[in-house]
Amino acid sequence: MSLWSLVAVGMGPWWALWLILTLPQILGGQSPTMPQGFSQMTSFQSNKFQGEWFVLGLADNTYKREHRPLLHSFITLFKLRDNSEFQVTNSMTRGKHCSTWSYTLIPTNKPGQFTRDNRGSGPGADKENIQVIETDYVKFALVLSLRQASNQNITRVSLLGRDWKITHKTIDRFICLTKTQNLTKNNLLFPDLTGNGFVCRG
Repeated sequence: MSLWSLVAVGMGPWWALWLILTLPQILGGQSPTMPQGFSQMTSFQSNKFQGEWFVLGLADNTYKREHRPLLHSFITLFKLRDNSEFQVTNSMTRGKHCSTWSYTLIPTNKPGQFTRDNRGSGPGADKENIQVIETDYVKFALVLSLRQASNQNITRVSLLGRDWKITHKTIDRFICLTKTQNLTKNNLLFPDLTGNGFVCRG
C-alpha cells in the first residue's frame, strides 16, 4: 500500500510519514559503498559518536514535495552498549506531543557501518545496512541507509547535527551526498521548526 493510500483510508499524512520512518522492511542485503567524493573511513569512534543528534535534513527516494510540511523537529539518541551496539531512540515533535521509536544498530567489521537489528519483526525480515559516511563527532554527521523493500530499493541520507545550527559547507556536503545516490531536490526534507518551541526527547 502506498503512502497516499494510507492517507486515503484515514490514517492522515503525518502518520503515513511516520510509518515510512519507522516500520521495518523486507531487506535484500545491500551494503553501502563509499560514494565518489567521500573518503573511506579508516576508523570509527563509537564513544564519540554516541549521544544526542538533531535531524537537520533527510533525503529519501520515497519522499515527495508534499511530505515536506510533515517533518517536525526530530532528535535521535545513540546510546552505546557494552557489546558495542547502539540503542537508538528517535523522538519527533508534533505540536505538544512526542512520538518515539527505538531500534538497535549492530556494528559490522567495516568502520562506521551497522546493520539494523530487526529480530522480532517476523519471518523474512532482514537487516537494514547503514553507513556513517562523514562526521567530526562534535558538529555534524552524514549517514547513508540502504534497504530493499518488497517492491523497490530504498535509499536514505540523513544530515545530523549536535545542535540546530549547521554551516553552509556541511549542507553542501549533504546535498553532494544525495546527488551521488541519484536523489533530487524533490526528495529532500528539512524539519519544519515553525511554532516548535517545544522539543521532545525520548
